[in-house]
Amino acid sequence: MVIRRFHALSMLLLAVAVLLGWSGNASAEGYVVGEKVCLECHSAEHEVWKGTKHFSSFRAVHRSDKAKAILKAVGAKRMKGNEACTLCHYSMVQKKATSKPRAKSGPGCESCHSPASEWLDIHNDYGGPNVKRETETPEHKAQRLVDSRAKGMILASDRYGIAENCMTCHGLNHPDLDGDVLAKMLGAGHPLKGEFELVQYSQGTVRHRFYPPNVNENAEMTAQELARLFVEGQAAKLVSASDATSKSSDTKYQETQKKRATDATAALSLVKSVPEAAALVAQPNEANARKLVEVIAEKDLTGEVGGLVPDKSSYK
Repeated sequence: MVIRRFHALSMLLLAVAVLLGWSGNASAEGYVVGEKVCLECHSAEHEVWKGTKHFSSFRAVHRSDKAKAILKAVGAKRMKGNEACTLCHYSMVQKKATSKPRAKSGPGCESCHSPASEWLDIHNDYGGPNVKRETETPEHKAQRLVDSRAKGMILASDRYGIAENCMTCHGLNHPDLDGDVLAKMLGAGHPLKGEFELVQYSQGTVRHRFYPPNVNENAEMTAQELARLFVEGQAAKLVSASDATSKSSDTKYQETQKKRATDATAALSLVKSVPEAAALVAQPNEANARKLVEVIAEKDLTGEVGGLVPDKSSYK
């Protein structure tokens, strides 16, 4: 789950990481090791997860009549045994690389931060067997983040990477989801929530922001941070929706994805203070989205998009 950190230090380390050669989006490698490994260091975040639908869905999502109808449509018998379902609804844990993946929980830590088998040891090494996180040098931490990222980890400080990953499932645009199977799923009633918005869904029950100096407080974002997060989410939504239109010709799918793109374009068009927003609207791709996210890292966008940021009472 989210690594505890100062926001200012994160920005510094990201800058160092870029200088050291970290750019673009690394491909996730390896396999899911399971949330119990994360619990060793991230108990507060783990406790938050236990109060989310990501956690509770594991024992319920497959029981509905809708789920059974969707399974029948795609010629499957069990959600936990069908890849089209497991991609988003479960954490498929393996004991080792040669083990058979098994559904052990709903979406968990590695659903957001990528399968950990390749990067876990790097992530946990603070500079030697006797070095604690509190005494790790800034230079070692910067390199550790770069190396973890190179092995596929989606860092909490990778704001676009997190938003992009949310969209793979919540935008029904997972790269491993076959378009023909997708059309059958939608035809059988699988939901497609085109209105998914990052602030609303990330700052409610799933919020886990335990940063120094008070690591026991689940910190809320400031108005300025929320405005930036809103724009980051719209950037990811636009790229996701633009890419998704080539996945399936299903009418409902096409209409929903075009609506997502239209909504994101309208929101991003309000960001007049940085030309990168217009560049992304003109060419919706990951590179342009990351440029926008980088440029707005310290900007106050409340005057431009503050009116669109969801109210706290609507958080999920």
